[in-house]
Amino acid sequence: MSKRHKKPEKEPNHERWLISYADFITLLFAVFVTLYAMSQTDKRKMDQLVASLRESFGYVKTGASSEKLNLTESTDLRTIPSIRMEVLTPGLRHSQKVESPVLNHASLKEFREIKANIEGSLQKYGAQNKVNVDITKRGLVVSLKEAGFFDSGDATVKQGSLQLLAMVGRSLAGYSNPVRIEGNTDNVPINSGKYQSNWELSTARATNIVHYLINNYNFRPGKISAVGYGEFRPMADNGTIAGRAKNRRVDIVLLAKESEGGEL
Repeated sequence: MSKRHKKPEKEPNHERWLISYADFITLLFAVFVTLYAMSQTDKRKMDQLVASLRESFGYVKTGASSEKLNLTESTDLRTIPSIRMEVLTPGLRHSQKVESPVLNHASLKEFREIKANIEGSLQKYGAQNKVNVDITKRGLVVSLKEAGFFDSGDATVKQGSLQLLAMVGRSLAGYSNPVRIEGNTDNVPINSGKYQSNWELSTARATNIVHYLINNYNFRPGKISAVGYGEFRPMADNGTIAGRAKNRRVDIVLLAKESEGGEL
C-alpha cells in the first residue's frame, strides 16, 4: 500500500491584520466626515436667523440687510414683537398711564376753588390788574387783558407775562372740561401789515394761547379750541378808553357741562 502524501501546510498570512485595519480606518474616516458635516452651519440659514434677530431688536438697516429680511420671511423666522416694543420704547406702557391720567370734570364747586386759587396767586404776583376771573353760566372765565399780555397790534405773549399764563395753565390742566380760547379786540381798525383786520389779530392771539397750553400742560387737542371774535363781542362800551381797554382781551373759558355742546 502506498503511503499518502500529506499536503504541505500553508504558510500563515501575516498581513490579515491589514483588512481589519482598513475597516477601522474607513469607519474612523466616516466618523470624522460626519462630525465635520455637523460642525458646518448653513451660512444662508444663519444669515436669516441673524437678520430676524436684528429686526426683532430694532437694528434694521436698508440695503443688504433688507435682502436677508426677505429670506427670513420664506423660512418662517418671525420677529418677536414684545421684545421689539420694550427695546425701542422702554417704559412705553408706563409712560402712557402717566401721560393719560383720569381727569375730574369740574363743577360749580371746583370752579369756585379754581377761582380762589387763581385770585390768590394774582395777589401774590401783584397782577390783579392783568387777569380777571369770573364764573358765568358758560363756566369759569379767565380774562387775560391785552395790556398785561400783548403789545398793541401783536399776538405774541409778552415774555414777562409767561409766568402768569403758566399759573393759569396749571390751575386748569387737571380737569376734563372742554376749554375755549376766545380772542377779542376793541373797534379801532388795526393799522398793521401783519393782520388785515381785528378778526385775524384776535384769532392769532387765541391760537398762540392754545399752542402754549397744549405744548406745556398737555391740554388735549380734542378738548380745546380757538376762536377770534374781533370787535364783535364787546363786554364794555367801545366809546370810552376804559371800555376799549376791557374789550381787548383773551378769554380762557373752562366750559360748564351745560355749555359743552355749544355756546349759550
